[in-house]
Order: sequence, then C-alpha cells, then structure tokens
Amino acid sequence: MDMDYACVSCGIQMEYHEKGFFFLHNEQSHPVPMAGDFQKVEQCTYTFQYDDLNELCERLSEVEPLMVRDGWSCSINCSMKPGSFLPAEKFLPVIQHREMVNVIQQGQFKSHLQPIIALEDLSLFGYESLLRAEIGTKRINPAELFEVASLTGFHSMLDQKARKSAIECRQGQVHPGTKSFINFLPSTIYNPEFCLRHTFKIVNEFGVNPSDLVFEVVETEKIEDVNHLRSVLDVYKREGMKVALDDVGSGFATVEMLTLLKPDYVKIDRSFINHCDSDKQNQEFLRKVMKIAGELDILVLAEGIERKEELLFCKDIGIHYAQGYFIGKPTSEAMAPFAESQFV
Repeated sequence: MDMDYACVSCGIQMEYHEKGFFFLHNEQSHPVPMAGDFQKVEQCTYTFQYDDLNELCERLSEVEPLMVRDGWSCSINCSMKPGSFLPAEKFLPVIQHREMVNVIQQGQFKSHLQPIIALEDLSLFGYESLLRAEIGTKRINPAELFEVASLTGFHSMLDQKARKSAIECRQGQVHPGTKSFINFLPSTIYNPEFCLRHTFKIVNEFGVNPSDLVFEVVETEKIEDVNHLRSVLDVYKREGMKVALDDVGSGFATVEMLTLLKPDYVKIDRSFINHCDSDKQNQEFLRKVMKIAGELDILVLAEGIERKEELLFCKDIGIHYAQGYFIGKPTSEAMAPFAESQFV
C-alpha cells in the first residue's frame, strides 16, 4: 500500500513469528496477568520468549478477560524489540486467525466474474466482481473472510484491496464499455474524500474509464448513518463512476430509500426473483419497484435468476438487467460473448 494513501483504519501490518518474543505493555500499575519468565525491557513493557505460537494463543485465551479489563496491549517479534502494540482484545483474534489475516495483508485473493446481461436484447452488459481466496488447497468462504476482517480490525484493508483486485482483473479480459459491478462496505469508509483516494488512483493507473465502474453498496442491513452513505455515493458519482444499491426489498435497502439515495442502479434481492413467474406477491413487489425506479430514472437489475421462466418474466415487465446461475456462474476469466438463443 502506498504510504500516501495509508490510514490506520485500513489495518496494521503485522508479522507472525512461530518462535520469538511476546511483549506486554501497560502504563498503569497492574501486575503481569500471566505466568512466565518476564523481563522488564523498558518502562511499562515486559517480555518473555515463546517457542510455539499456538501454545501462546492458548495461554492468552485463559487470561484474556483480565488483560482486557486492565487495559494491556500486546506485541510479538523475532527480536527483543517489540513491534506494533495492539489492545489485548484485538491482538488475540489477529493471532488466532493469522492465516486469514495474512491473506488480507498480502492481498492473496482474486476476483471472479459473474456475467450480467441486458434483458432488452440479452447481450452482455457487465460483470459483478466477486472475491475468491484460498489457503493452500482450501477455499475460503468470502463471508468468513470478511467476518474475520471485521473481528480483527482489517475490514477496511480487505475492502480497499478487494476494490483494487476488481479493477485490476479487467486488464486484458473485460473490454472498455463493459461494466464492472464492485462491492464495497460503507462502514469501512470513514472519510470518503480521503479513504477513496487509493481506489481512484488505481482507476487512473490502469486507464479504466470511470463510467465503466459501478460501486455497489453491500451490508445494507448494517447501515445506520444514511447521510454518510449518501456522501460516499456522491464522491463516487463526482469522479464519474456509477453507484448501485444491493438487495432492495431486504433489510435496510427498502424501496423508500431510493428517493433519498438516488442510485444509478438497484439490485433486487433474490428472494423476490425466486419463482417470480408464478408468485403473485413477488410480482406485485417487482412492479412496485419498476414504477418507482422509472419515476427516478433508476435502472433495475434482477439477481439470482436460476430458471428460464424467471428471466422471461423479468424481461416482460421491463427489468433492465439480470444475473444468476441460469445466465452464468462466477469464473476466473471473462466469458465468451452470449448468443440470445441460449436464454430463450
């Protein structure tokens, strides 16, 4: 990460040493909360040598409540000089989940591409970029990766690097004029004017037309500050990019929010697409969304299409775009051009 665009909110780089020195720091006069051959290395800082990081984790787990209560901070290093200190409640999860944290820190993941088609003529419109990661031969569930990132304080770093991966994966396989839908977590963007500079720098470096990028709000059920979200979307738009609201109809992303946020696109939650060709309640909801979206000049995308009948119904009522396993699964490479005959 370029230091000009670094921020403490994007995580702390931390090296893991299976053998080394463990450090405790506390500026208050509390006794050392765990047994061990501690040495005082400087004022308020103590250390002892460990031979197995897993054993250290077990020992820390036993005394974590006490360490948190008394405000201890922790660090590890391969020498007698401590690295970055973390509060005890953050340090232990970072060590326990060190394999996943290392994946995040090193950006050891890639974007897979799921096609999105224009329903008017069933042509390829774009791709949604979906995060994929592995530890050895084991695939990591993206939701699990983001859960660990949130638990360890690396969610901003993961979100930023995921945006970077999605932009980079266009090179050599996604043609100009084809949209890339890129997920982002509003909760990781504390100051959009600063936090998004790194993303805009990557866009410029790779020569991507900003209008080909659609930044898609996820974790909508967790959004509490609507004004902050609107400020984030406004910064994206100012830079010539498009924005989308995900899972309309589920959780936070209700139809009523469309008027306030005015996204360029809305993506309908898959629960309303499921059997929409026969489910009357789903049909009523979809027509309601289409009416309001039409009044606000918002384009509508149906997610989770798994059957031909669902695709044809969405097409018949004027929904603009669609994605789902019936159209194509996420793949590591962009798919070949579509033929209309394969969908009808």
